[in-house]
Amino acid sequence: MTSRTRARLFTVVGVLALVIGLVWIGQGANLIGGSSMTGQSMWLIIGLVVAAGGAVLLILAARAGRDPNGPPGQH
Repeated sequence: MTSRTRARLFTVVGVLALVIGLVWIGQGANLIGGSSMTGQSMWLIIGLVVAAGGAVLLILAARAGRDPNGPPGQH
């Protein structure tokens, strides 16, 4: 797998995990209603873990997408 492909994969999965995690945080914190997860602190914690994992994947995607030789014209 090339670093560019890895960066794209990490970006897609990271964004999805971050969005899902934020929704679960909102439901667990009773900010988003209409679900059996609403007001359940377990979903707040699960959401924090999933959102943090998504953020880590986005950081890894940014690093994987960099050119190890630096910006064009710098070598």
